Amino acid sequence: MEYFERYEGGERAVLVHLDIRQIQDPDDLSEFELLVDSAGAQRVELVTGSRLKPDAKYFVGSGKAQEIAELVSANDADIVIFNHSLSPSQERNLEALTKCRVLDRTGLILDIFAQRARTYEGKLQVELAQLNHLSTRLVRGWTHLERQKGGIGLRGPGETQLETDRRLLQTRVNQLKSKLEKVRQTRAQGRARRQKSDVPTISLVGYTNAGKSTLFNRLVDENIYAADQLFATLDPTLRRLDWQGVGRVVLVDTVGFVRHLPHELVESFHATLEETLEADLLLHVIDSSSEDMHEQISAVKEVLADIDNEVPVLNVYNKIDLTGEPARIGYANEGEPNRVYVSSKDNLGIEELTLAVQQLMTGTLTTFNLTLPYHAGHFKNTLYELGVILEESYDDSGHECLTIRLPSERLKQLLGEANLQPMEVLPLAQATLLMPILEPFEQNNEEDLQPSEDESLVAEDLTYEQIFETDNESSDHTAIDDNPSPQA
Repeated sequence: MEYFERYEGGERAVLVHLDIRQIQDPDDLSEFELLVDSAGAQRVELVTGSRLKPDAKYFVGSGKAQEIAELVSANDADIVIFNHSLSPSQERNLEALTKCRVLDRTGLILDIFAQRARTYEGKLQVELAQLNHLSTRLVRGWTHLERQKGGIGLRGPGETQLETDRRLLQTRVNQLKSKLEKVRQTRAQGRARRQKSDVPTISLVGYTNAGKSTLFNRLVDENIYAADQLFATLDPTLRRLDWQGVGRVVLVDTVGFVRHLPHELVESFHATLEETLEADLLLHVIDSSSEDMHEQISAVKEVLADIDNEVPVLNVYNKIDLTGEPARIGYANEGEPNRVYVSSKDNLGIEELTLAVQQLMTGTLTTFNLTLPYHAGHFKNTLYELGVILEESYDDSGHECLTIRLPSERLKQLLGEANLQPMEVLPLAQATLLMPILEPFEQNNEEDLQPSEDESLVAEDLTYEQIFETDNESSDHTAIDDNPSPQA
């Protein structure tokens, strides 16, 4: 095989998208164009076509390959980008024909990832994914991959340059895996601290460009980078916030998913995806205005299945400002919301989202009327921190009266922590809701343990000495009766 110099890429790109009839779930053309734009390439030509199955040599037919080469020459293009996964041999054959760099869909996504990575962890993950992808594309791709030299003074180290490259690449891959393992351990320690402090975690997941970062900014009142492009967010962002009715939580913005995400990307980004696995609740942000909404939902579910996700999921249908859908909560069962319709851009449905998360994290909400004693100041502060107080007033005796909305189990927990009894602060009907339900046998035992009214009165009137004397007298009478006189 003839050796050749691998061509450098550039910004002027010829795009290739084929309709392969054997593929059941083809990649979307509009998404492909958005990927190219996100990478910063300039689209000069688009080549489309249809085939029953890919060609073994060029992926496209020989005639279509020649057409691509002519378009590259006519438009002075720097790179050809395929909306498909190419084999290493197909890439080399196309580069030899077109005399320019050829990139497939996986390589394009990796290039975007390399541009977006900002943190130490993100750069490690991108480099690992790139090297895993490059490891299959080392064969005869570079002029310096020459054979061993022979002769006196020219004998090599016993391996070809290609073998040297492979060895060095594998060494670097092992180094990256070791560093990522340390990152994974650090993240695990952080998650352990949050779990120890009982701080729940809520993770935003979803298809790329679904509006996760915009919703994240809306919830935490910040301004992290968000743009109408694919993979705008690559590194996970964590923020603490006070969620109404729940308390302090950690909100996580994660990398977006895409259809046909290469397996090596999922493996490389496992340290990031673990933030998803360890969450208490997932907010699956969905672009409800997309024509491919259902396909995007399926793609996210596939990735979550790949990482063995078992975390509860709340579907958040975003961008209702484009669809006209009203802001509302949808319920699978009573008290169990499974979907919310919002617009993070126009601040629509955020209250409904807050309520739905509160219900999922704590349970069904109930309205209670509390009358607080004077020493319950700390308990009142806790209610204020949770943001569950609806109304506040005072009665004639100066006690503070609060109307709150909270799950009954959560209120029971808070009362226990404050050493307050339900009957002490709630009306009888509401206090009964917090009392344990007794089984029939437990109710009978309770009745048996209750003294009668007469017995209670007698016990209150008698002193300890009187009870002691009475016991002695009864024992003396018993002794006389048990020992009759001899005369009898």
